[in-house]
Amino acid sequence: MIETGFQKPKYLECDYESLTETYGRFSAQPFERGYGVTVGNALRRVLLSSIPGAAVTNVRIQGVLHEFSSLPGVVEDVTDIILNIKSIPLKMEGQKPMRMYLKKSGPGEAKAADIEHDSDITILDHDIHIASLDKDGQLDIEMVVRKNRGYVTADRNHDPELSIDFVPLDSSHSPVIKVNYLVSQARVGKRMDYEKLELEIWTNGAITPTEALGQAAKLLRDHLIIFLNIVDEPIRKEAVQEKKEIPYFSQIDILSKPIDHLELSVRSNNC
Repeated sequence: MIETGFQKPKYLECDYESLTETYGRFSAQPFERGYGVTVGNALRRVLLSSIPGAAVTNVRIQGVLHEFSSLPGVVEDVTDIILNIKSIPLKMEGQKPMRMYLKKSGPGEAKAADIEHDSDITILDHDIHIASLDKDGQLDIEMVVRKNRGYVTADRNHDPELSIDFVPLDSSHSPVIKVNYLVSQARVGKRMDYEKLELEIWTNGAITPTEALGQAAKLLRDHLIIFLNIVDEPIRKEAVQEKKEIPYFSQIDILSKPIDHLELSVRSNNC
């Protein structure tokens, strides 16, 4: 007997023993053959590219006009300092740009824990190394934090409202660090040709894996819902107007009209 009904996932399982704020393992079954890969790949791409997050987009370092400079008394050059700043995982409430500040004198190590920020910003890893300073070293850094999604180039982060000594940075806003999916066989009754989808999600702590998966599924749904509104009607062709014969004298009147009366565009008049 030929079965025409589609098997669809009946439940979503979560491995609560391994679930943390930054890692989660989920599974769903059964899928028709091929649908596990289709759904798994779509979710993975959305998770990695489209979940919004916060990142440093512009930075001003006192005494530095470009990122290829160096600072006296600081071991790292400006390029390394900027790379360390970009690696700081952040969580931000609201949508408006915000500022963070780092002022440090040597000798010693400047870490993410030394950064001053508003209560709407959370630094998720205070141990991130920023720079090493000797006894004469000083750091005075101002950072702009914005919320966005995916990878944003420095050109797009350029803000003409900021002073010229602010350097725009490439920024990665995705709070999802890594996603793996695995498709294996699933059994329904006596049939073994169905599929089970397993997802592993790692985040930086700005969002939980459960929240990230829910947001990704909602984004996919919102993009597909428009296709549900297709009306099952044949495509309507534009009505073809019947050609009407124009009387001879009317043709003469039309052809004899002055150009000024034809309401042509300026470009046509100049031809």
